[in-house]
Amino acid sequence: MTQEERRIYLICELLKEQPDYRNMEIPQNEQEQKRLLRSLFNIRPPYPAGEEFLRVQDMYLQEETRRRGITDLEELTPVREGVYIWQGDITTLRCDAIVNAANSQMLGCFVPCHGCIDNVIHTFAGVQLRLACAEIMRRQGYEEPTGNAKITPAFNLPSKYILHTVGPIIHGPVRKRDCDELASCYRSCLELAVENGCRSIAFCCISTGEFHFPNEKAAETAIQTVISFLNTQQRDLRIIFNVFKDTDLHIYQNLLGVSKC
Repeated sequence: MTQEERRIYLICELLKEQPDYRNMEIPQNEQEQKRLLRSLFNIRPPYPAGEEFLRVQDMYLQEETRRRGITDLEELTPVREGVYIWQGDITTLRCDAIVNAANSQMLGCFVPCHGCIDNVIHTFAGVQLRLACAEIMRRQGYEEPTGNAKITPAFNLPSKYILHTVGPIIHGPVRKRDCDELASCYRSCLELAVENGCRSIAFCCISTGEFHFPNEKAAETAIQTVISFLNTQQRDLRIIFNVFKDTDLHIYQNLLGVSKC
């Protein structure tokens, strides 16, 4: 199958699962097809998929990620021993573990094509990720507390694992409790990564998007927590601060004393 044939097959199979959309016409435009497929992935509840669907899905997603370009940690230059800043799409980064800024349901973002990192990670990891998260939450029996973390395979992403953590939501001035909970997110991920044999971990900017934590204060908390962990517990762990926006890139460069020339 070509990549287009895989995409059409997946769209058709997903439409069959949605009675209201079974007669939907599939767009001819490639980008519109991709948007429709992503939307169908996003809204799909966590129930099992057939072997053939998963086989085609995995081939499709892995090829899409290859075309977007994979960045290997070994290609990056540290800004200090064991610490990196990398601007890019975390779903294309090859390292041991990447961090997902999840919500308390831990099932991913159900809003079609939403721009949050939770949506992007679940889209390109594949439907297996929502199933894995649903099983974790079924066994747990309650929503994930702020500051905790869970680990899953990364499925179709270049990384080995995904660490899912729920950051604090900011509704007004930032409180000490908010900073403590954000620091707990980083510590929980670090501890869980070490427990699972990870030697490298890429952190997104937890809570700074939809959860409205001020970017600079969040970065200060992230760096302080990570550096403290490295100094006191796990010196050989490599940390990537993954940023997407120029604003966050400049903040991390300033806080870590990186020259921009």
